[in-house]
Amino acid sequence: MRFLPVSLTTLLVELADLQETLALFASLEAEPVSGIVDLVPAARTLMIRFQPSSTTPQALAREVATRDLSARIAPSDKRVDIPVRYEGEDLADVAELTGLAVDEVIRRHVDSAFTVAFCGFAPGFGYLVGGDPALQVPRRQSPRTRIPAGSVALAGAFSGVYPQESPGGWQIIGVTPKKMWDLSRDPPALFQPGYRVQFYDLAKRSYSVASPISPETVVASNADAGGVSFTVLAAPMPALFQDAGRFGQTGQGVSSAGALDQGAYRAANRVVGNPPGKTCLELTLGGFSVSVSGRTVIGITGAPCPIEIRDVEGRVQQAETYRPISLEPGDVVTLGEPARGMRSYLSVRGGFDVTPILGSTSTDTLAIVGPDPVIKGAVLKAGTDMAGLEAVSIEETAAFVHPAANDIVTLDVVLGPRSDWFTEAGLDALSSQVFHVTPQSNRVGIRLAGDTPLERRDKAELPSEGTATGAIQVPHSGQPVLFLADHPLTGGYPVIATVADYHLDLAGQIPVNARIQFRPIAPFADIVPAKA
Repeated sequence: MRFLPVSLTTLLVELADLQETLALFASLEAEPVSGIVDLVPAARTLMIRFQPSSTTPQALAREVATRDLSARIAPSDKRVDIPVRYEGEDLADVAELTGLAVDEVIRRHVDSAFTVAFCGFAPGFGYLVGGDPALQVPRRQSPRTRIPAGSVALAGAFSGVYPQESPGGWQIIGVTPKKMWDLSRDPPALFQPGYRVQFYDLAKRSYSVASPISPETVVASNADAGGVSFTVLAAPMPALFQDAGRFGQTGQGVSSAGALDQGAYRAANRVVGNPPGKTCLELTLGGFSVSVSGRTVIGITGAPCPIEIRDVEGRVQQAETYRPISLEPGDVVTLGEPARGMRSYLSVRGGFDVTPILGSTSTDTLAIVGPDPVIKGAVLKAGTDMAGLEAVSIEETAAFVHPAANDIVTLDVVLGPRSDWFTEAGLDALSSQVFHVTPQSNRVGIRLAGDTPLERRDKAELPSEGTATGAIQVPHSGQPVLFLADHPLTGGYPVIATVADYHLDLAGQIPVNARIQFRPIAPFADIVPAKA
């Protein structure tokens, strides 16, 4: 058992194999350790996120090291049959890689008795084990930016089904009409850890597709039911409902999401006197405009932007960020483009009335979980539950100077967990150069471009393992991706370092064309012994 650094609040336990991983996971689930916030099992690792105020890395490592890893998890008696049209675009490549005929690849996949080992990457994405060893193939050298929902794929010792359209690097051998993730089901994920899975060929056996029942996605409760409402007049970039995040759903492959700048989100609620946790709107790059139906108080924090208030008489006044703003019926609020930063947070006294999905009102843009994005014409309802409200705050300020395009932003990072996968030159290139923030960046991650790619020691395949917000993952190109809140729960490329927790809010405000320099801080190995 090895303990590897992930971040200042997360460690990775490396084990001998999947069986040991599942045994440790089951042990910690059955007898929890105080201070553990989340567990993410993977092929040969268990990622543990902990609360530093409740435990120390040393105490956590000592306790985890005592757990019995010899227990074997009994398989579930639940079996799921998956119909497949074996016509995937990588099917011929898989045949070539394995030295088998295409028909033989299909037969061996159908004849395999799979079990869901764990869920990750995306909601409802189950990592299936038990397949024919002859079908073990590497990931694609160049991941696709778009893989259709229902794609049946292979990678290493695993098989899986992509629940929704997403990027990915697995080898696609077919597609299923079966819906893998459906919020109208309980649980939404068709695959659950321990379930048995059998694929069958639609060319030889028919499948009847039932009419889908789509769950009602509620952006806001009934806007006609009284109370204050907001009508969106302009939204050049869709606004997103966000809260502190969606926790406790990793077993279904769902990561936390939540506001990218948590400090600004919390300040927005304090500005209007809300208790912690009320839903806010996350606005990107300004241009957002709403009219209000009644008297209320709002607050806008995060990226500093011009705020214009126009009343029903056409009179215009300017407002400030980080200050409560009183509104009257018919007022129109318009945000200009911020000169610095990326994201602003709009709060309303009482919060927005939004229906939680899986315990949170956050919108996860990768997983497609949470309320719909807010676009022009949407009507949003302010909450009417005033319990816990306090006086408005006039003492809030931004926690840092927001970066502008072309600025160089220094982010502290903890090296690991896979820094040893890189050459000395690769490690040096991480901190000695500045990386350009490309336009392909979003809430999933900041895609970076450096003059010198980060060099790996070899082209070995990394078994999928948990990833944390702030992880700097390095694909084969050597150009890193800095994961933000909507990142996949697991990944298959090595993470060279992870941004320190105290710089995550800053990372969420870095605009396109800014530059980033990484600064390694005291390694986790100084705190936790490498082995236990």
